Amino acid sequence: MKEIAIEARGLVKNFGEIRALQGLSFTVEQGEIYGLIGPNGAGKTTALRILATLLRPSTGSAEVFGFDVERDASEVRKVISYLPEEAGAYRNLSGWEYLRFMADFYAISKETSRNVVKEAAKISGLGSRLNDKVKTYSKGMTRRLLLARALMVEPKLAILDEPTGGLDVVHAVHVRRIIKEYVHEHGVTVLLSSHNMLEVEFLCNRVALMNEGRIIGEGTSQELKSKYNASNLEEAFMEATRLG
Repeated sequence: MKEIAIEARGLVKNFGEIRALQGLSFTVEQGEIYGLIGPNGAGKTTALRILATLLRPSTGSAEVFGFDVERDASEVRKVISYLPEEAGAYRNLSGWEYLRFMADFYAISKETSRNVVKEAAKISGLGSRLNDKVKTYSKGMTRRLLLARALMVEPKLAILDEPTGGLDVVHAVHVRRIIKEYVHEHGVTVLLSSHNMLEVEFLCNRVALMNEGRIIGEGTSQELKSKYNASNLEEAFMEATRLG
């Protein structure tokens, strides 16, 4: 039986009078790519930030590999990496310099740091462009560099917020392939958010349809399409929303 990577129970998050999450509950098994999908404002980023220990829930609880995200926040941070939607890299460093700088935070020796950076370079697929300063990169190239930073330390759980948001087709395809291959090779668990439902259909083992801070449907892409008699996840989402 696979280990439980994430268990969220009744997560509620209030920002003043605004309720961003309304009792969110879901479970993710080790080695899964699990997607939270829905429109902007559905609560996806709020959920990811709680699991990344950046926000505290108003009520409810969540565990990451058995560690409570509030009581054991420091332990959770040891087993996760988090890539925010609007993350940036140090613009005046080269790609290599940025990866070395970040690797030094995690590596216990120079040899380990070199190996981590070598792995990151492979993940990024940026080749000789790693010699150039980050400020010369396109958005897609920067995102590939940041994804490499998130995965290079082989976290038990990678939390990725809109990993291909705003990217062109070429870079988006590369990022999707990185995620899928890395999970297959290393057994990393991935929790990602996206409003691109067709992308998630390709990438995720299971998905949760989110709307207005709650889950309105959950399962494999095929299960959801069958349940709502839909040809794709976009149609399934619209039907799930209609049924409430």
